[in-house]
Amino acid sequence: MTETPQIVRILFVSDVVGKPGRRILKERLSGLLTDFQVDFCVVNAENAAGGLGLTAEVAEEFFGLGVHVLTSGNHIWNKREIFDLIPHEPRILRPANYPSGAPGRGAEIFETSSRVRVGVLNLMGRVFIPLSLDCPFRIASEHLDKLRRETSVILVDMHAEATSEKIAMGWFLDGQVSAVLGTHTHVQTADERILPGGTAYLSDVGMTGPWVSVIGVRREPVIERFLTGLPKRFEPASGPAQLNAVFLTVDSASGKALTIERVRIEEPAQEG
Repeated sequence: MTETPQIVRILFVSDVVGKPGRRILKERLSGLLTDFQVDFCVVNAENAAGGLGLTAEVAEEFFGLGVHVLTSGNHIWNKREIFDLIPHEPRILRPANYPSGAPGRGAEIFETSSRVRVGVLNLMGRVFIPLSLDCPFRIASEHLDKLRRETSVILVDMHAEATSEKIAMGWFLDGQVSAVLGTHTHVQTADERILPGGTAYLSDVGMTGPWVSVIGVRREPVIERFLTGLPKRFEPASGPAQLNAVFLTVDSASGKALTIERVRIEEPAQEG
């Protein structure tokens, strides 16, 4: 029996940073899920616990809010408990191009309440990231050979520093996946588009966390480090928060994106 095509509504929230990020996500996510009639929600959570890493407690909090999948990046290993958690929790992904032997998985297939399968692939770039990683382009191809046998709806979190590497991945996967969404730099870009092959693309979804900051970190030590060149201890900032996300609609039969819309909620600055 041929599956009846459906429009899948996907919300991707990025990169949740510390307590301010968790707070605004808790306060605003339910409204977004309702307003957009979301079928499937993904959150990049690698900075959610104390500004670096992820804990079981925070992961369960997010799942309780209606999040289906947590993606990550280079900070996924900052909390030691993740090494015991991630091998047994398929809803938490780490970049697929970590070398063989890294715990956890980098891709998985999930199912919406209407029984549409959605594949999620987590990748990490190598440009300006001092880690020994496998080629994300080759790893993407390997995983897509498996994912596309089971679903046409595939979302890629491309966690990378260099915009050029993210854009290259978008073009490389155009027509093969539903969306390539950049994370890691914590600044939402304004280049959302649907590429000719039907893949939605955005260079960076942005940050969900304290906006009176330098990409989520207290401003003063960052500025002082730039002025002096001396090492400083960086800590997560506090204060008003922002929520950055992207909303997609995808045709379940073809896997092609129909729409892409940036979402940005910013709390007002505190006086004084």
